[in-house]
Amino acid sequence: MVGLDQTAEVRPKNAGFSWPLAIGLGALSVPAALSLGSEIWSSDAGAHGPLVIAIAVWLLWLERSQLQTLGRPGKAWVVCFALIPALCMYIAGEAFDFITLEALGLYIVVVTVFYSLFGAREIARNWFIFVYLLFAVPPPRSWLDGVTFPLKQFVSSLAVSLLQLCGLPVSHQGVVLYAAQYQFLVEDACSGLNSIIGLIAIGLLYIYLARRSSWRYAMILAALTIPVAIIANVIRIIILILLTLWAGDAVAQGFMHFAAGIVLFAIALGLIFLLDFALVSLSSARRGRA
Repeated sequence: MVGLDQTAEVRPKNAGFSWPLAIGLGALSVPAALSLGSEIWSSDAGAHGPLVIAIAVWLLWLERSQLQTLGRPGKAWVVCFALIPALCMYIAGEAFDFITLEALGLYIVVVTVFYSLFGAREIARNWFIFVYLLFAVPPPRSWLDGVTFPLKQFVSSLAVSLLQLCGLPVSHQGVVLYAAQYQFLVEDACSGLNSIIGLIAIGLLYIYLARRSSWRYAMILAALTIPVAIIANVIRIIILILLTLWAGDAVAQGFMHFAAGIVLFAIALGLIFLLDFALVSLSSARRGRA
């Protein structure tokens, strides 16, 4: 007769797929995606949103085997405790057309569903993915306006000062620039805020994929991204003014206006990579001397 081992450890059931959660999450995601697509993703300030979501999903897909092996379902009371305020935020944002509140509520729902399937340890292990996904939550418009206007004034003043040093007939009044017979209005896209957000998102993804560095290193490189983006937009304004003076308004405001933004974004991204290389080399040199 074979006896039973009374001391055998009872392991918790591995995490798995849940159709009810998937259907519920899909029902919430479709209206939010339609609202984001019509109000945020179609503008320069929020064009990075779909790309951020796609990258976050891709990163989670790469972790699927680890999630299936290491994940354990979360506690039901924690799920209920988190879902109730998240759903209230989502409903309020949808009802009052407050897209930030709606997207933030959906974000908390996504994190809660992930916790219910895989547990808190997997959230901690994949912390970067959920921090990165926050880039898809649009900040309130009042916050953007409060940051964008001072940036526009700063880049306008700096661009004019540099052109005046070269002896060009350029002046400005606020965010309105005057060059010879031409008048320019520095728009939100030239303030640098969109470039800052996009460069930080790409820079953090690069750090995660190439370095797997600590959050401290990620914060240092993200902070260095801000002056790089501002300098790139100052150069963009200078180039557009010079094109207007030398080739006319039709050339500067046509294809070259769009091309200048793309080229300078690529240059700024290259500077981020160079900064990363310099920081890594400096750190290696210090460790070598030690």
